[in-house]
Amino acid sequence: MDKEYLRYLYGKVRREPETGIKERRVVMLPVEENVRLKTILYVPEGVSYGPVIFTRSCYPQTEELLTIHGEEYCKRGYFFCYQWCRGLGGSEGVWEPNVYERRDGLASLQWICKQSFTESVGYWGSSYLAYNGWCMADAVPEKVKTMYLGVYGTDRHISAYQDGLFRHDILTAWAMENAGFVIEADYEKSCLHRPQQEVDVDIWGQKIEWYREWILSPDADAYYWNQGMWKELREIPGKVKIPIFIREGWYDHHLGGALAAWKSLNTESALHSILQIGPWNHDYKPAIMQGTEKLLDDQISSPFQWFERILRNKEQPQKEVLLYVIGADRWEKWSKFPVPVKKWEKLYMDFSRKKDRAYRLVKKAGEVVKGKTEFIYDPENPVYSHGAESLFHTKKEIGSILQEPCGFRDDVVSLLSEAFFEDCEINGEIKIRLFVSSDAEDTAFSVKVIEVFPDGRAVNIRTGITTLAYRNGADRRQIYQPGEIVEITISLWSIAWKIEKGSCLRVDISSSDFPQYAVHTNYPGEWAIQKHAKKAIQRIYSQIGSLCEVELPLVDNKGRK
Repeated sequence: MDKEYLRYLYGKVRREPETGIKERRVVMLPVEENVRLKTILYVPEGVSYGPVIFTRSCYPQTEELLTIHGEEYCKRGYFFCYQWCRGLGGSEGVWEPNVYERRDGLASLQWICKQSFTESVGYWGSSYLAYNGWCMADAVPEKVKTMYLGVYGTDRHISAYQDGLFRHDILTAWAMENAGFVIEADYEKSCLHRPQQEVDVDIWGQKIEWYREWILSPDADAYYWNQGMWKELREIPGKVKIPIFIREGWYDHHLGGALAAWKSLNTESALHSILQIGPWNHDYKPAIMQGTEKLLDDQISSPFQWFERILRNKEQPQKEVLLYVIGADRWEKWSKFPVPVKKWEKLYMDFSRKKDRAYRLVKKAGEVVKGKTEFIYDPENPVYSHGAESLFHTKKEIGSILQEPCGFRDDVVSLLSEAFFEDCEINGEIKIRLFVSSDAEDTAFSVKVIEVFPDGRAVNIRTGITTLAYRNGADRRQIYQPGEIVEITISLWSIAWKIEKGSCLRVDISSSDFPQYAVHTNYPGEWAIQKHAKKAIQRIYSQIGSLCEVELPLVDNKGRK
C-alpha cells in the first residue's frame, strides 16, 4: 500500500483528527540481558491518559507506513506504539523467525501497561504482525482488552502442508525473502531443486536449519509441530479470554489456519469475537473477477472502529460472522461458522463419453455409465497454478481468474455439468470423492472447481489436492500398493459463492498444482530428500456403487443474523 492511499483511507475514518502529535519517542526497551528492542511511541497532544494501540513488526521496509499509522491514531487521541523484532530495524539481538516473539512481546506489553498514560491496550497486526499477537494472546496483562488480527492462522502445519505436499509459494518464498541474508537465486528453480533438503546450500549459499525443519516434517503429528512454540500457538486460541477480531480473505493462504483458530476459540472470547472473510488476497486486495461495487476498502476503518468500540466505548461486542458472497456482491451476517447447510447437492462423474473435450457431471446417480479415464502425470512437466487460494509469492495467479478451456492439457481431465436452472449459494467446504489408482507407490491427485458462465467465461472457485500416502486426512504416511483402487476424498477450503442461473459447474482433475504445492515425484517416502522423479499412469473410475462425485454445500437465509 502506498503512502498516499493510506492517508486517503484514514480520511474515510469516521472519527476526525482532534489533536496534534506531542512527541515521537524512541525507546530502546530492554527485554532481557543484553537485548534491547527499538520501540517507537507516538504521544498525542493534550492527552495524559488513554488507550494505546500496539504492534510488533519484522519488516523494517514498512516503517513509513507504520509512521502514518502512528500519526493518524495519535491525531485521534490514541497513543500508538510499534516495535521491531529482535535483530531487525535497530533492535538488538539475532533475528530468528518465530522464536523470541512471545517473550519479547509479553515483556513489551508489561512495560506499556506500567506507563502512567496507559488506560487500556489493543494489539493490531496482519500476517507476521498478527502472529506476534496470537503467540501471546493467552497471557496478556489485564489492561490488554482486545486484539485485531488479520491474515494469519494458528495451526502452522496447515499453513505448511496439504496432505504431505509442501506449500512452496508460502514458505519457500518466505524463507528466501527472510533468511537473514540476501538470496538472489531463481525462485522456481529453488522450488524444483532435488533434493529440496539441500537447496539452501546448493543454491542459496548458506544452510538454514529452520527451513530444513519445515520441509522434513510433513506429518501433522511430527515432533516439530507438536513441541515448543508451534504446539503452544495451536493451543492458544482455546485459552484466550479477550475479544478477537479475526479478519481473513477467501484467497489468503492463511485462511485454513485462521479458521482453525476461530473454531477453537475459548468460549469466553468467542462470545464477543468477530470473524470476517472478504474476497481478498493476503494484501486485502480483491482477488475475484466478478464486480465488487458494494465492497468498500475498510482495512483501516474496520480496526479503528473495533478499537473505538472496545477501548473508548467499553463495549462487549456480540459474536458475529461476516462473509462476503462472491458473485452476489453482498455481505452476509451469520451467528456461527461453519454456517448451517440446507442441502448437500451432489453431482456425479460420468467417464463413459466426452463432449466438447469434457466428461459429464450429472445430477442423478442412475445416469452414470460404468467408465474410467486415465492420464500420464510427468513431474518434470507439472501443471502450473493458475487461480489459487494458497499462493503468496506468485501474485498474478492468486484468486479467481479466467481459466483455460477444457482439454487445454492431456494430463488435465475436465468434467462439465448441465446449466443450473436457478441461482444457488455455496457456503462451506466443497467435497470431491474419487476412486483412483496409479502405477506408482505414491502420487498426488489435484482438483479445481470452476464456474462456467453463460457467455463461456470460466473462473476458478476452489482448488484442492491430496496424495495416496496422506489420503482421507491421514496424519502420517500410509502404504499404497500400485494398481490398487482406493477411495479418496478432497475437502476444499470453505467459500461463499453464488452460482449464476445458466452457469455450468466444471471440475478439472490432474496430479499437480505448482508452485501452490510441491511437485510430487511419484516416489514414496520423505519428499525433501528425494533426488529423482518418474512418470505415473493415473486412472479414475466411476460406476454405481463406486461413484466419483462433487458435493456442494447449499444454504438459505436460515441461520443468518
